[in-house]
Amino acid sequence: MLNPSDWRLCVAPMIDVTDRHCRYFHRLLAPRARLYTEMITTGALMHGNVERHLDFDEAEHPVALQLGGSEPDALAQAARLGRQWGYDEINLNCGCPSERVQRGAFGACLMAEPALVADCIKAMQDAVDIPVTVKHRLGLDYDESYAFVRDFVGMIHDTGCRVFVVHARNAVLKGLSPKDNREIPPLRYDVAKQLKADFPDSIFVLNGGLADADQSVAAAHEFDGVMLGRAAWHTPRVLSEVSLQLWPSGRLPTDAQVVDAMVRYAAEQVSRGVPLRVMTRPMLGLVNGQSGARRWRRMLSDPARLAGNEPGLIYEAWRSLQSPSHVPAAAEMPAG
Repeated sequence: MLNPSDWRLCVAPMIDVTDRHCRYFHRLLAPRARLYTEMITTGALMHGNVERHLDFDEAEHPVALQLGGSEPDALAQAARLGRQWGYDEINLNCGCPSERVQRGAFGACLMAEPALVADCIKAMQDAVDIPVTVKHRLGLDYDESYAFVRDFVGMIHDTGCRVFVVHARNAVLKGLSPKDNREIPPLRYDVAKQLKADFPDSIFVLNGGLADADQSVAAAHEFDGVMLGRAAWHTPRVLSEVSLQLWPSGRLPTDAQVVDAMVRYAAEQVSRGVPLRVMTRPMLGLVNGQSGARRWRRMLSDPARLAGNEPGLIYEAWRSLQSPSHVPAAAEMPAG
């Protein structure tokens, strides 16, 4: 039996964002959130470096693997790999509208082929004993017919799939960039609510347009859970704010404790040959809204400083927030 509380707070899969280092950082901020990998294609797993794509830290649990693909056999094989590597869920991307994804005949364009999606889901369900879930949009292009998304969800529901992450907008496949697709098609939370009412035995997680903690918590009470994307990237502490409201008894680390943990983590990763910049990148928004936040971002994204691969740079940036008068401006800092 699935527990709806497992999906109360989720961090969205974001290409070139939610890599394992970003997820480790988000886990510190939200101990009970469900974390998702960036979309990984079946081709990348069949023909690429599996360890590079699938390795993750045990601290990331619960963590879901999001797959991109449209061939049942390949998706089943990729799902098996995900299960072998220890993921807690396999999620099929039926929402990405990028042209590159469309050329691969998967992502949002799969919503036009619900029978194929059902075959893909069934193949993955037969391959693994962990939840197989779907992330989808409400429709394609400018067709806002409720029947379209209801029938899509209905056919997937018939496979036994019971977790649907709904990005509450349409996907416009021609003429809009992925960024525009996150902003221009109107949000239609009412349609997502209707899906939840029509499929009461399923778990529905709302995604799209959730920008702050109060809005996210309110949505979490109307749905089974919420999934935050860009808000988690630009203002990562929103994950902590939502966590505290959803789980008031939980204890969260202070910024100083997060910095300590990330310095230790970065030191371990750098010793394995990972560039420091990939650990500092998700941290840039940690202190947004605080005095010195701009200085913090500047120091942790300075190519000259990052080139040294010294995790102590994170401490240096942190100290600059405590005593900014002792830290020169970027233009005054010596190179190297």
